[in-house]
Amino acid sequence: MDRPEQPSISNKTENTDPSFAQQVQKLHQLTVYGRWLFVICLWLTIAPICLWNLRSEITLWRQYFTWVAVRYGLFYHPLSTLGLAFCIGMTVAVLVWQSRNILLGLPPEEQQRLEKQVCRIRQQGSTHPLWKWVCHEIKT
Repeated sequence: MDRPEQPSISNKTENTDPSFAQQVQKLHQLTVYGRWLFVICLWLTIAPICLWNLRSEITLWRQYFTWVAVRYGLFYHPLSTLGLAFCIGMTVAVLVWQSRNILLGLPPEEQQRLEKQVCRIRQQGSTHPLWKWVCHEIKT
C-alpha cells in the first residue's frame, strides 16, 4: 500500500525566515553552477572527439568552404554530428533557462521545488551531500 503523501514540510516561519530564503538562493546558485559545469564537461569530452572524427572534413572546409561540403561532411559522420548537436543544444538550453530566470524570475514550480529540497536538506542535516554548501553557516 502506498504511503499517503505528507503535507508540505515548509511552514510559514520557514517562508519568512531570511536564512531559509538565503539557502534557497544558494541552492539555485548551485543548480546554475552544476548546469554550466555539465555543459563545460560536454565541450571538453564529447566535442573534441567529434571534431577529431571530422578532421579530414574540416581540412577540406578550410580549403574550399561551401555549405554543401559542410552538409555532406556532417551527413556522412552521423555520430559526430549528433555529439556536436548535443553540445550545442545543451549550451543553448542552459542559456535560455538562465536568461529566463534572470529576466522573468524563477517560476513558482521551480521555487517550490527548491524550497522542498532545502527542507529535505535541513531535515537530513550534515549527512546530506549538499548540506555544507546550502545550510552550513560559516562563523566569522
